Amino acid sequence: MELSGIASYLISFLTFAGVYAVLALGLNMQWGFTGQFNIGIAGFFAVGAYTSAILTTPSSPAYLGGFGMPFLVGLAGAVIASTLLGLVVGLITARLRTDYLAIASIGIAEMVRLFVKNEDWLTNGVRGIAGIERPFADTVLDSPLTYLVIVALFVAGVYFLVERAYASPWGRVLRAIRENEPATAAAGKSIAGFRLQAFVLGSAIMGLGGGLYAHFFGFLSPEAFMPLYGTFLVWVMLIAGGSGNNRGAILGAVLVWGVWSGTELLTGLLPAEHATQGAALRVLLIGVLLQVILVTRPEGVLPEKPPRLIARKR
Repeated sequence: MELSGIASYLISFLTFAGVYAVLALGLNMQWGFTGQFNIGIAGFFAVGAYTSAILTTPSSPAYLGGFGMPFLVGLAGAVIASTLLGLVVGLITARLRTDYLAIASIGIAEMVRLFVKNEDWLTNGVRGIAGIERPFADTVLDSPLTYLVIVALFVAGVYFLVERAYASPWGRVLRAIRENEPATAAAGKSIAGFRLQAFVLGSAIMGLGGGLYAHFFGFLSPEAFMPLYGTFLVWVMLIAGGSGNNRGAILGAVLVWGVWSGTELLTGLLPAEHATQGAALRVLLIGVLLQVILVTRPEGVLPEKPPRLIARKR
């Protein structure tokens, strides 16, 4: 029984880490490649999750739904909705520098969260959306392990595509913008255009992470997309793993989620009267961990390495 419980915990842990790895890869597309300081990750995360939930859940008088679409259609809808939101936000903020972009993005994310919280007809408000099924529901393949494999496949697919983008000429332009914007503009590159492309693609990946989260957890509420869970942890994961390194983004997601979930187990052993202080202590521990990483390894566990250029055979 104990081995079964440990296996269930490891499957749940790795699935959550995989979802956060997708979010970290999306942030790496924006910050690690182009230097765009997006603090509105939770907004795109929420849009993707709720879109997939609305498209796939059965009919309910409490909120918009009843489409009963397949799992992959829900994920496609999550990506499209987050892409459209990223396009709108990007058109507004593409010319903003890091600090102004941060202020604008966190404001937009809070607008999305409050919209989700107050528009009961669409999202059922604070009561949330329940009954979000995993793929292969009511079949022999319906199990947490199967969903872990699905999440791992999506992580591998996103990693492959983002890694190819990083090594492409398009990715080199993004890194040139990050390192020396005036020189890149002098070379005839559209700074705003490339920033917008990176921002929209990163937002689409974050929406995919939201859809994967919705079908794993099976229930959505606005509290799941607080800045602490939807933004702060993702930033710590990317910085800890290595900004600009896609493998570092995945590794950072696993390491930081391990610290976060491990401290939850420890604080669960505290008496009930100290539970609130224990929750605050977890946040403090993550903040201290971030400071230690910034001081000892400012480039992360896996620092960014420029891609090897392979000469073409004639």
